[in-house]
Amino acid sequence: MKQTAIVYGSTSGNCENIANKIAAALGIDSANVFSASQLDASKIASFDNLLLGSSTWGSGDLQDEWYDGIEVIKSSDLSGKTVAVFGCGDSSGFSTTYCDAMGTLYEAAKAAGADMIGAVSTDGYTFDDSTAVADGKFVGLALDEDNESHLTDTRIAAWVAEIQPSL
Repeated sequence: MKQTAIVYGSTSGNCENIANKIAAALGIDSANVFSASQLDASKIASFDNLLLGSSTWGSGDLQDEWYDGIEVIKSSDLSGKTVAVFGCGDSSGFSTTYCDAMGTLYEAAKAAGADMIGAVSTDGYTFDDSTAVADGKFVGLALDEDNESHLTDTRIAAWVAEIQPSL
């Protein structure tokens, strides 16, 4: 596997925990798992693959640690890099903006030229709307630690098996 970083934004710890679970499943060194607040152009340049994750807050907003990080993504040339996204949301309490932050990360990385991987079927999910859905699939791994934590490990395992050959 090429050099891979996992970059997350996490307020309550859920997205950070998920980032660490994904890292363990992929055998990624913990030094390559870090907060979006630490993201800069030199870090992006040093990795071939980026896994970007955020919890969704408010009315579909990125988590605060992504405030500057999203600008770093937007101003980077991600051509030749493979990127996958993951997100946390509340499919019950915020069912009309479920994992919207993941959609924001996806759009920024795609616009920066990344090769996007890791779409996930919406089958088995209960929500009303999400900007993280394109062509009937989530643009990445959507997770709900508030209402569906019992599905997290299974969903991570399936997603990792899907993306690992491309990393």
